[in-house]
Amino acid sequence: MSAVYIARATTVAARALAGEMMIMSAKDSTLFTLNPVGTVIWQAADGRTPLADIVQQKICAEFDVEPAEALKDAETFVGNLANHGILLVSDEPIAVVKPPAGASQ
Repeated sequence: MSAVYIARATTVAARALAGEMMIMSAKDSTLFTLNPVGTVIWQAADGRTPLADIVQQKICAEFDVEPAEALKDAETFVGNLANHGILLVSDEPIAVVKPPAGASQ
């Protein structure tokens, strides 16, 4: 199985609020509230770290969850956000473009 890389889309507005992320999609103006696990994935989505490493190093280290179950759930979560244009997904590292000055992320 090849590695899956994820990066935050630059066309979203995102703010941390009480340990959770609030994200609005520019694609369809949908508002997402990420729980603490989703927030960890969002914050770690740098385009260079494989999703499996994020799950192993961040999710399993911080939350009481089995690695296989955590990876399966993370893949579903990432797929959902990718369908809404919130995350970019690739089988190779993603070059992340910085948002313009004043944009919120």
